[in-house]
Amino acid sequence: MSDAASKGGWFQRLKAGLSRTSNKLTDGIAGIFTKRRLDDDALEELEELLIAADLGVATAGRLTARLGKDKFDKEVSPEEVRQGLADHIAEILAPVTQPLTIEPGHKPHVVLVVGVNGSGKTTTIGKLAQLYSRQGLSVLLAAGDTFRAAAIEQLKIWGERNGCPVVAKETGADSAGLVFDALTQAKRDGKDLLLIDTAGRLHNKADLMAELAKIVRVIKKIEPEAPHSVLLVLDATTGQNAITQVGIFKDLVDVSGLVVTKLDGSARGGVLVALADKYALPVHAIGVGESGDDLRPFAAKDFAANIMGLG
Repeated sequence: MSDAASKGGWFQRLKAGLSRTSNKLTDGIAGIFTKRRLDDDALEELEELLIAADLGVATAGRLTARLGKDKFDKEVSPEEVRQGLADHIAEILAPVTQPLTIEPGHKPHVVLVVGVNGSGKTTTIGKLAQLYSRQGLSVLLAAGDTFRAAAIEQLKIWGERNGCPVVAKETGADSAGLVFDALTQAKRDGKDLLLIDTAGRLHNKADLMAELAKIVRVIKKIEPEAPHSVLLVLDATTGQNAITQVGIFKDLVDVSGLVVTKLDGSARGGVLVALADKYALPVHAIGVGESGDDLRPFAAKDFAANIMGLG
């Protein structure tokens, strides 16, 4: 498939994936701004609509204030409002639009993937393995979520599908020991990339903190500069809860970037804008489906346009 055809297909999937969010916002904006001036009441209704779409209170307030500054007391069409909001959202998202860069000098570049169970961690690792192995990189996967048999099996399937070896042990094995073995093997075999899955049992934060800290210590014993990337995977369908999760995981481990999954699953796609505005962490990729091709590098303008129904 040509790059242009692949890109076109992705745009369509992104548009479809964000349709629940964009429909909610488009219909709401049309309801507020049909033959109406941009006055205080209209701005208040718009702010409530943006908050309902999970853009967050602070971000919604900033966006409406900016729009009010540009267009206050003028009669505006719903299209003008959506375009104005899309432009402002793209400005918020532009600084966090950073692809995950795999440094060739590391051998391997070590990526620790964290997030709560059910966020799409293991699937994201599988999709990243597909993406980078297609680019010609040699990839090793580590099934570090040793508490869930399903996660181990799922990673093995992704590894088989993409021709990537998987280091795995029996359920309940020591995850730090497994990571030690995986990194040792990756260095020995000259792998370009090591993707490490981890457990995400937030009900006991102290245990999770201790486990992640132990994994990081083990990695640094072998490779002092690693992990080179720590990706936090967030499920967009959890809305504002995703914001809370970033705060929790930033306390547990040095998060370097985000992957936001399941944007097709709800009308809460606005949470990505709130995340960018609050934490300014790089958003490396977004997911709008289950197949390997449904995880792609994040692009601010495309996202902003699609969330406002302009894609």
